Amino acid sequence: MPSLNVVDHPYRLNVESLFEAVRDLPDPIWLDSGKPRSLQGRFDIISAAPIMLIEGEGEITTISRRSGSANVVTQSSDNPFHLAQQVLEEVGPVPDDATELPFCGGLAGYFGYAAGQEFLSPSKSLGSSAPLPKDNTQNTVGLPDLRLGYYTWALIVNHQSSKAWVVFHPACSSGLRNDVMARLSAATADLRNNTDYSDGNIDSDKRNFELSTLFKASMTRKEYNWNIAVIKDYISAGDCYQVNFSQHFSATYKGDPWFAYKQLRSALPSPFSAFMAWDDKAILSLSPERFIKLSGSQVETRPIKGTVARGLTVEEDREKAIALMNSAKDRAENLMIVDLLRNDLGKSCEPGSIRVPKLFNLESFANVHHLVSTVTGTLSENKTALDLLTGCFPGGSITGAPKKRAMEIIRETEQVDRSIYCGSIGYISACGRMDTNIAIRTLAANAGKIHCWGGGGIIADSDTDSEYAESLSKISLLMDTLASS
Repeated sequence: MPSLNVVDHPYRLNVESLFEAVRDLPDPIWLDSGKPRSLQGRFDIISAAPIMLIEGEGEITTISRRSGSANVVTQSSDNPFHLAQQVLEEVGPVPDDATELPFCGGLAGYFGYAAGQEFLSPSKSLGSSAPLPKDNTQNTVGLPDLRLGYYTWALIVNHQSSKAWVVFHPACSSGLRNDVMARLSAATADLRNNTDYSDGNIDSDKRNFELSTLFKASMTRKEYNWNIAVIKDYISAGDCYQVNFSQHFSATYKGDPWFAYKQLRSALPSPFSAFMAWDDKAILSLSPERFIKLSGSQVETRPIKGTVARGLTVEEDREKAIALMNSAKDRAENLMIVDLLRNDLGKSCEPGSIRVPKLFNLESFANVHHLVSTVTGTLSENKTALDLLTGCFPGGSITGAPKKRAMEIIRETEQVDRSIYCGSIGYISACGRMDTNIAIRTLAANAGKIHCWGGGGIIADSDTDSEYAESLSKISLLMDTLASS
């Protein structure tokens, strides 16, 4: 089995400038720990110039191989997860002997919320052979359902051990290897006299990105209230227990979304953030939620369910946190999703291996407090990372329970497609490891328009006004930050 080429690199707490050194290469991606301001997060992973791309739209997913500056389509399929597994097998695995490296080259990018939904089992209410109903939402975002690159190099920064490396997969060309090292070396030399907090220049960022119009909801408040009533009627009828309902906002902008992302990560540092860009499109994710992590055979998911806005004073903030931890409604919602994820993990994990080491744990961010639980398991020997992801996708914390029926109701009540929102961003390494987020607190930019979504879980006793306020509290900091640019 071919071996990796691993080069030590100077450790740096803030790696914004290192990403900037490579972001003009094709398809740059930064899986961002949120450092230095985030108290959580362990790894930063930066890469660009993948040798292959997997892109899905509707029922067709294609593989394209980079030939010079062009991408040549060589294969198509109707199952994105199978095609992703095929690419991993085609390029080949590398040994998992570098225990500090989460990513050794492999697939990185996103699966949008709708990716592969035609392969999901239908709910009992539709009969055993009926597919999910046709999506009646409006596709106003214009992004592919999924976009994954096969990356052959990565800068890995481990903030737990204060170490960094540049990793080259055996498939990486010597030309790309030399270019990457030259860029990173030059950027590091330029930064030697700066502190870790001096990379960002917010005033400059604002000059390079600005909204042309303020964010506007695609759903009126009357329509929001009506849809909540519809969902509660379904719950009362016994169709489901919980539905994660969201609303969509959009604005027009001028400039480069990269500078918007720099502002946002300063305002809302989050441990599972990400930035990726291509053509005139970009994904800006400030997610606090891990979806699925696989390390060796150990599986972990950390669903968020239960949210309250931060208080304006220390005392008010403390009272809100305590109220959230003691909220019977929020604990019930969280427990429902934990049970759903235990079932989803059970499709790929060893029987009897699934545990819940943390239940209703409080985690605090710049704008909100969350209730977060942790569910773990052991992957079965005959299952792969993509088997695991397929069996759990999309995440139960952003669908509802039971999952299939909740997704049907979401399709009926939401007016704009979710696109990347509530999908998943992350990597599937050639060494078998995987880590992905739930793409909440996530914006999508395309052709001068930027989109974001906010939502929450609706149950039988949900208060419509409270749910509306919660959906805004999750994303108002994002929209306000960009509106002030």
